[in-house]
Amino acid sequence: MSWRRLRILIQHLPPESATWTALRNAMDPDDLAKQGEKGEPEKARWSQLEQLVAVVADRVAHMEWALWTVNIEKKSQRPDPPEPIRRPGTKPRKAKAKLTEKSADTLLKLIQGGAE
Repeated sequence: MSWRRLRILIQHLPPESATWTALRNAMDPDDLAKQGEKGEPEKARWSQLEQLVAVVADRVAHMEWALWTVNIEKKSQRPDPPEPIRRPGTKPRKAKAKLTEKSADTLLKLIQGGAE
């Protein structure tokens, strides 16, 4: 087996494998902290089990949100729906645009026949 083949095999092991665990345990704490700061778990590979756990977590969060929403009388006090867990290869959701005083004035002018 070539060194290249060995490197490829190690790189494609699951993150919870004994080899990756040993490599992480052997790292200097400063290097490990630097890796943790720049880590992007949503770009990593997920196993089928991890995908299923994320689906279950999303559905439990949605059920909890629905329970809260049904039991709160005032609509203004209802919480926003939960964000789903980010999956590998997905981008974060864009935040909803909020209507500011300036944008409300501009919208009103457009509705009344055009902006100045």
